[in-house]
Amino acid sequence: MIKGLKRFRINYTENSGKVIPGYTPKIGFFGTSKPTLGFVFGNQRNIRYELAKKGYLTNFSEFNEQFQQVFNSRFEMSAEIQLFKNLKIDLNANRNYSNNYSENYRVENTFYQSLNPNFYGNFSISSNMLRTSFNKKSMDQSDSFDRMKENLKIISLRLINRKGISNIEFDDQGFPIGFGKNSQEVLIPSFISAYTGTDVQDVGLNPISDRPKINWSIQYDGLSEAFKDIFSRISLRHSYRSNFTINNFQSNLNYNENSFNSSGNYESKMFFSNISLVEQFNPLIQIDLELKNSLRLSFDVIKDRAISLSLANNLITESWGNEYSIGLGYRARNLKLWSRFSSNSNRFIGDLNTKLDFNIRKNLTVIRNLNIDDNKVSAGQSVFSLRISADYALNRNFSTIFFYDHLFSKYEISTAFPQTNIRSGFTLRYNFGN
Repeated sequence: MIKGLKRFRINYTENSGKVIPGYTPKIGFFGTSKPTLGFVFGNQRNIRYELAKKGYLTNFSEFNEQFQQVFNSRFEMSAEIQLFKNLKIDLNANRNYSNNYSENYRVENTFYQSLNPNFYGNFSISSNMLRTSFNKKSMDQSDSFDRMKENLKIISLRLINRKGISNIEFDDQGFPIGFGKNSQEVLIPSFISAYTGTDVQDVGLNPISDRPKINWSIQYDGLSEAFKDIFSRISLRHSYRSNFTINNFQSNLNYNENSFNSSGNYESKMFFSNISLVEQFNPLIQIDLELKNSLRLSFDVIKDRAISLSLANNLITESWGNEYSIGLGYRARNLKLWSRFSSNSNRFIGDLNTKLDFNIRKNLTVIRNLNIDDNKVSAGQSVFSLRISADYALNRNFSTIFFYDHLFSKYEISTAFPQTNIRSGFTLRYNFGN
């Protein structure tokens, strides 16, 4: 593996900053005097308490500007591996994290008092859902969704045991008091475990992970030599991408380690509004062939899936799609066409390129409720498309193109009607250049 490594790159960037309003002393020449030289050159050490002790912050009782702190980090890894001739493997991983912290403050007797602290941010990381990519799913049933519901009690027991409570009490549904089935701390690890295929006993209880998973793209051209008498090119390709995203997280101002919320669960340190998992096989498999007689054939299979968990209403939205494409192409070289418009003995000589693409795609979006047995189709369609094109170079400057596009869509919801779109025509193109 190491011997075949052609390229390896790691990129990590970090940006951070602080805004400390109410600072009263002079800062000196270009800010080099106060508050500290380290702060001037970007040191992010927390100095606001120290500044208050030295009397550098205003003690005006009506002062309401906020202390602000921002932090952003981005990690990217990519590698190219060639294990043997004609086999190329590209690997990549990434992680993005950002947060913003703000608070009002008061200074009394050189003592800094934090008021209304607020912490929020976003997070995304490359993931892997391969273990559940081909699980059975339909409008009425989903293996991963069923697994998530099974995970809830296991995760709740892990959480209550981590809290160190000796005499555990249970509610009428069998969940430990404080970690019911609607607790965010229970739902999120259960969701990640079920849809990534991670063992429920091993999945992390903190969704903000430090370990990005590897995604890949593979291309193999070695079959061209084995069948070189028939094909001038044979190319096989496969690609996989997956990503986990927390669209927004925010600190809970009511958080206390042992306090309960209105639902009877322990207060979460953070509020999460929505989390999602996305994966793409783009393509799952692609076969690209070119014969010796200039006939080109291609076959593509694309799969994609997106699952989101809304923590506001405990709904899971599952979307998935499958796409199949067949392509044919042929180039007739030096084709002669007779015409009275031609100056070369009443004939044109040029290449005729013809192409036909047939595509079928079906996608479906289902909303599943964790609290009641209720699955609803919210969107979906079956799309059939046929595209035919032909272009002919009449001479070096003049070409003509014929195209025909036929698109038929059938929707999965009753409020949308089937649609058919047809486009066809000719294009004449003249290049005034040399």
